[in-house]
Amino acid sequence: MRSVLALILGGGQGSRLHPLTELRSKPAVPIGGKYRLIDVPISNCLHADLRRIFVLTQFNSASLNRHVSSAYRMDHFSRGFVEILAAEQTPTSTAWFQGTADAVRKAQRHFIEHEADYYLILAGDHLYRMDYAEMLEAHLDRSAEVTIAVMPVDAAEATGMGIFTFDRHGAIASFEEKPNAERLRQIGPSLAAGSGFMQPDEARPYIASMGIYLFSREVMLELLAQEAGHDFGRELIPAALARYRVRAFPHRGYWADVGTIPSFYDANIMLTRPDAPFSFYDPSRPVYTHARFLPPSKLVDCRLDNALVAEGCYAERAAIADSVVGIRMSIGAGSEVRRSVLLGADHYEQEPERTPERHAVPMGIGRDVVLDRVIVDKNACIGDGARLVNAAGLIHADGDGWYIRDGIIIVPKGGVVAAGTTIE
Repeated sequence: MRSVLALILGGGQGSRLHPLTELRSKPAVPIGGKYRLIDVPISNCLHADLRRIFVLTQFNSASLNRHVSSAYRMDHFSRGFVEILAAEQTPTSTAWFQGTADAVRKAQRHFIEHEADYYLILAGDHLYRMDYAEMLEAHLDRSAEVTIAVMPVDAAEATGMGIFTFDRHGAIASFEEKPNAERLRQIGPSLAAGSGFMQPDEARPYIASMGIYLFSREVMLELLAQEAGHDFGRELIPAALARYRVRAFPHRGYWADVGTIPSFYDANIMLTRPDAPFSFYDPSRPVYTHARFLPPSKLVDCRLDNALVAEGCYAERAAIADSVVGIRMSIGAGSEVRRSVLLGADHYEQEPERTPERHAVPMGIGRDVVLDRVIVDKNACIGDGARLVNAAGLIHADGDGWYIRDGIIIVPKGGVVAAGTTIE
């Protein structure tokens, strides 16, 4: 994999993940109690012995930059690096990144000097485990010039993704980005029976792009120079189909685009299930992150059921079920946490650090609090006796220190929910 250079896209404004992206970019959003989304593609690269990695950033990138620089420090005697390439204004371009392809086009002045026969384009907000070395092997075996990772999806998922169709030999016949439901019916199932490419799946009959692209060097540079399009999926991939050997690489494992509040919530809650299709820990392929020197979590007279509890937490006489509890989280006596995602805290609160508006509400979850289907962002304060359950089923609402998006209650980073607050 020394001939491959990886480019991880930091994503756009992340409005569909607001308020989690109000102060950070999508790849910097915490997940699984102790990780960040960017850890997933970087770890996949490292396990494939791919150690030259650029991360292209633009919006709210400070926390992402801090995390990457502190978590991924390569050996001084190796050629490896994980380097941030931030959007910039130059004498030839004063515009910011306009899309995935435009980001790579504008950043190429920095990475083109590195020797590489292949460029691997990755997204920074997906949750999956993949061996990129196998993808490169398939690229070489099939004499491909562009290889795209694909997976089967159902009709609901297909409307938000790029969809391929194949001929009876398994070759790509067409590609369409985010077809609506009517157009999807016109396209029909992606797989041709007997093609041998992937086994037909009645529940998931469409084959979608995962936004993972492997380009031979000259082909990508030619596409970026010849095509004015801003996006790989909408413009450059359709153009490549007409001129280059484009092949599909099937992925049969778990994959999720964690780009919306519901998908972020579902991905975290999935991790708590005994039969979870994805785990952050694998004996041979763990997901790496920033190493912290935190004490073990201390749980005093607590009841836990299907819960992930990260290090450095403290809980007393609490009931925690089907939930993720992030690093340094404090949960007061008598509290109930159900089907919730607590992202934790960046530090332990000291008494002198409290500002006047937060003085009466310590950081963390107070006493006798009830949370159900809640995302609590980092450094949030929820006062004693608060009850956040949304039994009324509100879909969208804003309150004092909280939001509801797609029926899920969210307490933003540093948010304060006063004692006794009730969202019924």
